[in-house]
Amino acid sequence: MTITVAGSAGFCFGVDRAVRMVQSELGAGKRVATLGEIIHNPQIVAEFRRRGVLVADKIDESLCGYTVVIRSHGVGKDVYRKLAQFGIETVDATCPFVGKIHKIVSSQEPGTVILVAGDPQHPEVQGIVGHASSEAFVFQSAQELADLLTNCKFPPDAPKIMVAQTTFNRNEWQKCEEILKKVCTRFTIFDTICSATTMRQQEAESLARESELMVVIGGRHSSNTKKLYEIASQFTRAVLIEDANELSGVTMAGVRKVGITAGASTPACIIKEVQKTMSENQNNQEELSFEELLDQSFKSTYTGEKVTGVVTGIAPNEISVDIGTKHAGYLPVSEFTDDPQADISQLVHKGDELELMVVRVNDVEGTVMLSKKRLDAIAGFEKVMNAVDTGEVLEGVVVEVVKGGVLALTNGVKVFIPASQATMSRGQDLNTLLKQRVEFKILEVNRQRRRAVGSIRAVSAEKRKELEEKFWTEVEVGKHYQGTVKSLTSYGAFVDLGGVDGMIHISELSWQRIKHPSAVVKEGDVVDVYVKDIDPEKKKISLGYKKTEDNPWVILQNKYQVGDVATVKIVSMTTFGAFAQLIPGVDGLIHVSQIANERIGKPSDVLSVGQEVQVKITEIDFENKRVSLSIRALLEENAEQEQENEDAAPTVYEAAPPSEKKEEAPAEDAE
Repeated sequence: MTITVAGSAGFCFGVDRAVRMVQSELGAGKRVATLGEIIHNPQIVAEFRRRGVLVADKIDESLCGYTVVIRSHGVGKDVYRKLAQFGIETVDATCPFVGKIHKIVSSQEPGTVILVAGDPQHPEVQGIVGHASSEAFVFQSAQELADLLTNCKFPPDAPKIMVAQTTFNRNEWQKCEEILKKVCTRFTIFDTICSATTMRQQEAESLARESELMVVIGGRHSSNTKKLYEIASQFTRAVLIEDANELSGVTMAGVRKVGITAGASTPACIIKEVQKTMSENQNNQEELSFEELLDQSFKSTYTGEKVTGVVTGIAPNEISVDIGTKHAGYLPVSEFTDDPQADISQLVHKGDELELMVVRVNDVEGTVMLSKKRLDAIAGFEKVMNAVDTGEVLEGVVVEVVKGGVLALTNGVKVFIPASQATMSRGQDLNTLLKQRVEFKILEVNRQRRRAVGSIRAVSAEKRKELEEKFWTEVEVGKHYQGTVKSLTSYGAFVDLGGVDGMIHISELSWQRIKHPSAVVKEGDVVDVYVKDIDPEKKKISLGYKKTEDNPWVILQNKYQVGDVATVKIVSMTTFGAFAQLIPGVDGLIHVSQIANERIGKPSDVLSVGQEVQVKITEIDFENKRVSLSIRALLEENAEQEQENEDAAPTVYEAAPPSEKKEEAPAEDAE
């Protein structure tokens, strides 16, 4: 007996993601509940129950205190509202492919007829209907769609869209498309069947055509598992089992070829257990057991096959690998890493298991050449291609600036990012991105040409929106921020506060009068600012930059007082006086009457701009920000001082010279 296991059997991306989310919450020590069974697999659900996970069928107070995980099938808008009303912590494990359908149906204009191909009782379909912006109609087959359109339960000329449950049968969907195109004129078709589902169904059909028995493994409530069973049953005998215990009722006598596939909710451990049990229960006349035959079917290899190998030896130029065949496997170092300077002995060790791709088989020499880089490139290619549907944010390095944009390398794939999607502002030099690590989303892909177009701007915009929402919940007048000067205008500077822009008016940049903001700051400067005013409706923020301690009037108050003498510089002239700079930012007026002791015609007769003179501060009006200065008062004081000095000096008298004429005797003496 030979057996072939479908390569797509087992967990799909969405199911694996949901299971990991529950495990993560349990690992964090939280009380976890799920709305319904997290996936349609009884073994996984039972294991989670054993670990304390509550499976809830309604939302009420009993869920308070739990972290509720929304399962991969998704839920309607009303469920999110109820969870929010009760204040229940929520983890959304909705499959991204299902989430995409939610966005499609919720974004339609009112009056649009929404047609949903799927099982109306399935939680995924119920969730899709719960997001519809207008009335939705569910049908399970092409015939039901035809009846629905014939009966016209909606205006025949109304615009229509058609979406599908992600696990809907691909062949049936194609029939539905044909009917809609024949009957309707105003319609849009969204092919929302999961690509993994399509691949799984196609592989099941191909395998069933070649097998005498198909074993389909999965939960009986799983929609995609039932569809696999229905497809397989069209071409051969098929059985549906949930685990290995149910194999006892399966007759395999005389069967030479068996095919095995499994639903998207079936874990790998159950698939392996089924294989093991089939081997143990197989009592045929052949010497080899079923398990041995299965193992033998994997012993041959071919170019392009993915294999798991064990490192058996390491040489400077290549690695010896055992892949479980009679071939001697070797992995050239150049097929392991792109780094020519890498020390291979530090990157891999004997006994390591490696996932590799078969590059070349030489049956004559008994060798097989392997590659890790090529397998990684394929995996990376699929990840990039799928990211357009999942919306996953990828990380890469800009490796080249090309005409019209840049190329970013991620997972071994070069993604073209147009200039319009590379930066948040037009005109920014793309060379600044070169060699930089960036995050981006995939906008569109072309599998045939192996091309993808991405957007750095989309990720930056989302992050900026998150920061903006957080900012507006926390901002308040007076709060200080550190921001980056984004741009300058004639009237101020715009500062990026981290998701939100604020403006420093030119009058707030300096205590002194400036002609342009560039006199104080330049683009790219990191500045400390505070919020002066907020307008939440217009989303405007006025910022302050000047510091109180730098206020020249505060400095003046601490440095000078009325009556002090200061040296000042003449800065301008008027007919009524001269203005002089007392300190930077404060000018005082020397009135024409206070320039000299005598009357003068105009200030320029005595003073000139740039001249330094000594003055006396005669008045300071802090309220009106005025200072009066006087040269005359200082001159008068100096004159008074000189006069006082003269008055205080002692008087000095000179002796008269002796007379040369003899004094005449009195008359009486002459007698």
